[in-house]
Amino acid sequence: MNDKNSIREKLKIKRRYFSGYRRQMADIAVLENFLNAYGENDSFFIYNSFGTEADTKALISALLKDNKKVYLPRVDGENMQAVLYTENQDMQKGAFGIDEPTGQAFSGDIDITVIPLLAVNERGFRVGYGKGFYDKFLNKAHTKKIGLGYSFQIEEFKEESHDIPLDAFVCEKGIYYYATDK
Repeated sequence: MNDKNSIREKLKIKRRYFSGYRRQMADIAVLENFLNAYGENDSFFIYNSFGTEADTKALISALLKDNKKVYLPRVDGENMQAVLYTENQDMQKGAFGIDEPTGQAFSGDIDITVIPLLAVNERGFRVGYGKGFYDKFLNKAHTKKIGLGYSFQIEEFKEESHDIPLDAFVCEKGIYYYATDK
């Protein structure tokens, strides 16, 4: 079993070298797989992809065109908030250099939360960036938890007691569903 920090480093490197046409085709497949499985829902909390993360820009655009409610994350101190996003909305660079929406934080239920990850294991637990923002957010949210990424990000590791499992992982090869207690 690998520890989470070594997995983080390994998968950051793997993602960095996953580029070009193969990555473009994978992102299209991820988008199609996600929309086929979850596109009928009404509200979505989606990470705003940056760097080598699985792309969410096309997904956000497709959902907005379909008149769905889309929320993006905004980090406020130790917590993450969902903020309603529209295409003409003002954005500002957040604490980690990621564009975040301005405006009022949302506090109701959201149908689907799309979660970034560096790795996911066969039980649906993820390795994120280590700050715990999503685990804290998901602890009090009533939402379906969907990881987004690429098939090479499936990696075995031991989860920790505070980790919250995903309901599913969507990648270019399909969707992996997990038995979750929540």
